[in-house]
Amino acid sequence: MTYPDSVQFLYSLGNEIKTVKLGLERIQTVLAALGNPERSFRVAHVAGTNGKGSTCAMIEAGLRASGVRTGLFTSPHLQEPTERIRIGGVPVTPEQFRQAFEVVHKTAEELDLDCHPTYFETVSAMGFWLFRELGVQTAVVEVGLGGRLDATNVVEPAVTAITAIDFDHEIYLGHTIQAIASEKAGILKAGVPAVFAHQRAEADGVLGARARELGVRVRRADEFPVRDLEIDARGSRFSGLVCPLAGEHQVQNAITAAMVLETLGAPPRGISEARWPGRLEHVAPNPDIILDGAHNPAGARALAEYLRRFYSHRKLWMIYGAMRDKAVEEIAGILCPLADELIFTAADSSRALRPEALAELAERGETAPAIAEALALMRAGASVDDVVVITGSLFLVGEARGHLVQAERQKWS
Repeated sequence: MTYPDSVQFLYSLGNEIKTVKLGLERIQTVLAALGNPERSFRVAHVAGTNGKGSTCAMIEAGLRASGVRTGLFTSPHLQEPTERIRIGGVPVTPEQFRQAFEVVHKTAEELDLDCHPTYFETVSAMGFWLFRELGVQTAVVEVGLGGRLDATNVVEPAVTAITAIDFDHEIYLGHTIQAIASEKAGILKAGVPAVFAHQRAEADGVLGARARELGVRVRRADEFPVRDLEIDARGSRFSGLVCPLAGEHQVQNAITAAMVLETLGAPPRGISEARWPGRLEHVAPNPDIILDGAHNPAGARALAEYLRRFYSHRKLWMIYGAMRDKAVEEIAGILCPLADELIFTAADSSRALRPEALAELAERGETAPAIAEALALMRAGASVDDVVVITGSLFLVGEARGHLVQAERQKWS
């Protein structure tokens, strides 16, 4: 089986959210048949609504800078599924991905399971198998959905972390902050230290109660003394730390990452080497083009704050596309009023909302059937002094990044 074949099979399992089957039985059975690779390395396990990927990236960068052979497991990917599984900061190769898929798929087929493991379960098992086979010492593992029943919750972590909790995936996690926090708290383990980012009071109450039940020693990012805070459009500096990720909200994520690193016995200075594509990522100048996968209300608020803080004096173009299962009306209500020019488009996904429906919701804006056409519309009208933000869906951001990064390479080749 080739790499494209393995990717196609994974996609044939269906969209992760649409077909998700929460529970740990299948992946536990598969991992046991593989010799429990998830127990072969130290783990930092990270849950949360927003910021967990960024926090994972900073933890991994800090560990790698201290000489640790790292694994990083995150989701979703922007362009290629290989991005989900990284060794030493680098995505695994297509051949390594293919080999891992064949091993996990063959193992699953030989077991008496209720069904084939889901896309996410399969890739999780692939990541753990590759981490063991490639000699990872410490893996940073991002929860996919929730926590308690997420496929990654089979790990035996050395430390857990929970980033900011907000509304997202309510159909699976509950319609109150308390219910969502309860699901996230499911990654806490008896006696295993935890780090909590700043939380709403109702979330903090749930997390704190669960931590006390389990005898978990908790460090809170709120306790970190932030001194000499300097924030610009590309990152921040404070209290001797350098956070290379843009947005004021990343300060909390950087503090959380620093506390996790300290818990693991690693200095936090390596955070400065972190990179996290598609999240307030500047990918092109003249006009400045920014990618940000603000796919839920909390992410939209963070993006809006960033744009108001650094770009309110410049003409703003917004290319926006969303998935039908998101809080589109609320997100669009936060972001669209900031834009001088709006272009609605759709990612190449069956879940994508029609651009015409988005334009009708906003009562203004142009439409384009796909990102290539949206970029062409923008290029035809934007000046070199304008700012362009492409947002709404990580799927759309990934497609846009492919076009824009390739265009920048061609410009300089």
